[in-house]
Amino acid sequence: MDFDELLHRGVAEVIVEAELRQRLAEGKPLRLKQGFDPTRPEMHIGHAVGLRKLRQFQELGHQVVLIVGDWTAQIGDPSGRDETRTRLSAEEVRANAEIFMEQFFRVVDRQRTEVRWQSEWFGTFRLEQALDLAGRFTLAQMLAHETFRKRYESGAGLTILELMYPMLQGYDSVAIKADVEFGGTDQKFNILAGRELMAQLGMTPQQVFLVPLIPGTDGRKMSKTFLNTVDIRSAPSEMFGRVMSMTDGVIPLYFEVFTDVPLDELAEIHRALAEGSVNPRDLKLRIAREVVAQFHSPDEARAAEEAFVRQFVQRELPADIPEHQLAVPTAIVDLMVAAGLAASKSEARRLIDGGGVRIDGARVERYDLALHPGAGAVVQVGRRKFVRVV
Repeated sequence: MDFDELLHRGVAEVIVEAELRQRLAEGKPLRLKQGFDPTRPEMHIGHAVGLRKLRQFQELGHQVVLIVGDWTAQIGDPSGRDETRTRLSAEEVRANAEIFMEQFFRVVDRQRTEVRWQSEWFGTFRLEQALDLAGRFTLAQMLAHETFRKRYESGAGLTILELMYPMLQGYDSVAIKADVEFGGTDQKFNILAGRELMAQLGMTPQQVFLVPLIPGTDGRKMSKTFLNTVDIRSAPSEMFGRVMSMTDGVIPLYFEVFTDVPLDELAEIHRALAEGSVNPRDLKLRIAREVVAQFHSPDEARAAEEAFVRQFVQRELPADIPEHQLAVPTAIVDLMVAAGLAASKSEARRLIDGGGVRIDGARVERYDLALHPGAGAVVQVGRRKFVRVV
């Protein structure tokens, strides 16, 4: 891969590109910093955009340094938050981190990754050092952070601890002598804080490598907050179906960031979509197949595609519908909760009101509709949830 494609494909911004190009041209291994706060254990495919870039750099001989934010996770990254996060315990953070790293190494080469925990340096951080760190940034600099500024101006809670977050993340770069830090565009302020701190301390400032935030199933940025993610640990069929549920508008971006199709083929995909000479569904099938293959296996991707085509293209029922046993006649609302098709009776009623519940293909319109033991009826909720009553 040439430097142009490395630095531009699936990349939002590089600061400073000319400097990074010069470092790459020197041919010396660079230390590539990627930090994560294990506030939650699950990763989604949006995280994989940056991880795929890290893997490409690794294949050129560079060293990834994974920072496990076991201290900053107890604060929670305030970026994009309109309220203070709930504090996590050290035990919760470590448990989340172990699950998170298993997913991280599905993309990034474990053998070429150095794993560092913040507690290595913050565990013995003295008050003198903390005060020195805080004294290197002004309130005006911190209020340039859009999230901080909005919360401050609105009178919402904004703790001094949260103001420290970018400084602590920046100190990570000092501790591991980072050459480049990777992150999403929402991390720009925090990564630039690291660059500023390194310069103040007489170190060569790290370069900044930002990747785009991708849309989720509802068109907003992919986020657990919006429940619109494609989780890396989800089953192949679930992963395949959720990628297929994306809007057609994400197709070019998804091909760019999740596949290795050549640039000339990528340009052809753009052209075909603009002209309407290709069925967007066929392109999404290809993307879904490639995504599932990356996080599971090619065989599981093919099986997930075959099941999807049977169910949604050929309108066949899935081959492996789970069964739910009834002993007495049961109202559809109660069955949906018992069978895991809805989290609560109120959610079950909303699904029925929205027309998303069917029995043997017929739309359910009554909450008290009863199902009987041994009927063999197939209950469908939405496009992908099924259960057979036995």
